[in-house]
Amino acid sequence: MISGIDHVVVLVDDIKLASASCQTLLARAPAWQNSGDGADRVLFTLENVTLELMAPSGFSVAADRIRNVMKIWGEGLASICFRVADIAKMHRRLDRVALKPDPIAEVESRDTGSGGVLHWKRTRAATELTRGVRMFFLELAGERPISVMTADAPILGLDHVVVSTEDPERAAALYGARLGLDMALDRSHQEWGQLMFFRCGDLIVEVVKRPVAGNDKANDKLWGLSWRVADIEAVRARLLASGIDVSEVRAGRKPGTRVMSVRSGTCGIHTLLLERTERA
Repeated sequence: MISGIDHVVVLVDDIKLASASCQTLLARAPAWQNSGDGADRVLFTLENVTLELMAPSGFSVAADRIRNVMKIWGEGLASICFRVADIAKMHRRLDRVALKPDPIAEVESRDTGSGGVLHWKRTRAATELTRGVRMFFLELAGERPISVMTADAPILGLDHVVVSTEDPERAAALYGARLGLDMALDRSHQEWGQLMFFRCGDLIVEVVKRPVAGNDKANDKLWGLSWRVADIEAVRARLLASGIDVSEVRAGRKPGTRVMSVRSGTCGIHTLLLERTERA
């Protein structure tokens, strides 16, 4: 039922600063901007996902809720939204597997620049039942415009979303049995911990239990993003020239990949860039 990840939401304090940082990282311009319901939003849409920046705007219950979340957790990943073809069917599944979905809502968004309008239907699973990760499910009526390139060596798309867990068995039951994602890998490593990969469209939800024990077995956390690039050396040179702190390029854990960590300008998100050098 889930065909992919539609978008991830990032809470930020300053929407203009965050938008500029993302444009530098992605080498792409915002594709959609709007305000309403206590928030300003800027969307960057790539080939397989949308990154939505959200900042509190004005003084309302909704705006205060966003501020309170950031006061506790800081800026960073706040929720994940899965794309579905039939929201009614997805709603029935969520109800059947006891994830207590909200009633289906019809939503309209108008771009402040072009005046274009998008419509979609969505629901949300109860966060206390999704191990603390806010999950939405969306049926989009039409495709969003793609963010245009602003420099050479842009980010192509998302490769995987990383979820950190202290209870891999319950996390596996959530993403596999209840949400219906296909488990592609379950492996343990002395240094990395336990890794589980769940296919979601053409990308991966990676669930990680790290070797160092935490203290919250009930709640998982959206931890990081890994972006695909065509030429990692060219992207590194571009980011360094823009003043972004990045690591050296190194071999990835998956055979046939090279990776690089981005250590600044990521809106509080653990960020990795990945180049596929050959088919694994």
